[in-house]
Amino acid sequence: MNAHTAPTAPSPAQRRAPAGAKAEQRVRDILRVGRQVFAERGYERATTTEIAKQLGISEATVFTYFHSKRELCMRVIGDWYDEIIDAIETGLPREAPVREQLEFVVHTHLRLFLIQGTGLCALVLSEGRTKGQEFGDAFVELQRRYTAPLMELLARGQAQGVVRQDIPLRLLRSLVFGPMEHMLWEVIIAGRQIDIDASARDLVALLWPALQAPDQELLALRALRGQLEQALRQA
Repeated sequence: MNAHTAPTAPSPAQRRAPAGAKAEQRVRDILRVGRQVFAERGYERATTTEIAKQLGISEATVFTYFHSKRELCMRVIGDWYDEIIDAIETGLPREAPVREQLEFVVHTHLRLFLIQGTGLCALVLSEGRTKGQEFGDAFVELQRRYTAPLMELLARGQAQGVVRQDIPLRLLRSLVFGPMEHMLWEVIIAGRQIDIDASARDLVALLWPALQAPDQELLALRALRGQLEQALRQA
């Protein structure tokens, strides 16, 4: 499919929903190859023709299960986000201090955004963002769902008195995601390799003083002073 001869997608009445093991497998295959093609070519240059060709099926078969290239791309991104969300939610050490949980979220985000190379990462950060309006409310909801684990963590931190409460959560969320996005852009544009473990630790070390409640730093200093005084008495 190209910009001049885009085939007409079947109407909703013509399209059949995945039913049965064979249909479900077909959808999985389309999504698997679609992920590869979108990652390699980006949204504009990716075509449903190429996806169908790699699978050895007709383009009409692709449109049997997806309204359009837009819908297929959104499903690809959505499934990838679901994988990252699941990794964060199942692995998050909820009994650990909030700062340690934050480092886990940052580390997991960086690791999974780069684990399959930079293709999907570039798709989300560039074309996914610039086409946010074209993708519509579905993309907004996808972004909201993706950032929810971090928002919930920050809200728990506020409830515990560990995270500052004088700044709206949406700004604290941007404070975390903004630097991570910048780091990912460096990898995509400049081809710069990063040490994910060290990068996650360094970023949290930079962010935590801005995120923590003001009195937490004072409490930490008092605790350190107490430890020093105890050490001096025992000397």
